[in-house]
Amino acid sequence: MEGERQEQPRTSLWRSWTIQRRVIGALLMREIITRYGRHNIGFLWLFVEPMLFTVGVTAIWSATKAVHGSNLPIAAFALTGYSSVLVWRNMPSRLVDSISPNLSLMYHRNVKIFDVFAARLTLEGIGVAISFFFLTIFFAGIGWIQLPEDVLKVVVGWVMLAWWGSALGMFMGALSHRTELIDKFWHPTAYLLFPLSGSAFLVDALPPEFARWILYLPMVHGVECVRDGFFGSHFTAHYDLGYMAMCNLTFSLLGLLEIKRASRNLVPA
Repeated sequence: MEGERQEQPRTSLWRSWTIQRRVIGALLMREIITRYGRHNIGFLWLFVEPMLFTVGVTAIWSATKAVHGSNLPIAAFALTGYSSVLVWRNMPSRLVDSISPNLSLMYHRNVKIFDVFAARLTLEGIGVAISFFFLTIFFAGIGWIQLPEDVLKVVVGWVMLAWWGSALGMFMGALSHRTELIDKFWHPTAYLLFPLSGSAFLVDALPPEFARWILYLPMVHGVECVRDGFFGSHFTAHYDLGYMAMCNLTFSLLGLLEIKRASRNLVPA
């Protein structure tokens, strides 16, 4: 009898995980079809779209010989900078005001707000990651950049940025169901944060007093870590992944609490 009692929770937990995995998978496919359709190149826009943005920014920065406070190749600087921005900026943008359009799905007992968020976050994360990977290989192949010096640091920095984008996205997305002001303020805030995110400068090139303040922004640490992995031997990187993990964890907990609150007040359409 005791063995059966121990086995039952394990079976129940595995069954719950199987159901949630299938729900998120179905929502993921629905999101791909809804967003990209079956015309032209279809779901390939998932990673072609961020690639076009990154290539465009790289081309503009290269043509204008943009100043970034170092002697690093502008293509490598733009690739690591703008691709990193797409990670933390696109995720919240996709989740803000995303509950209302999916209210009809909440009639299904197994579909929760978290599932809708998880599907969108997964889609954004995969798209930008694939774009970043292929552009790195392509730019290295044509001689614009060198391959990363430390791939592990690049991966760790990228994962931390994706975690930050997911945590911030869940919090902002759930909060936007409480008030529409979040949708009004998030987009201009995201644009204002762009020049402060570390994408267009190295912390080491800033005045010490300003650098100390800019390091309060979590995403700066992730960008510096990614660049440290790419060309760390050519500059002095400034980042604290412990601090970034603390910020990420805090916003993750706030996001989950806000999702729980939104779920209690949810009225399916």
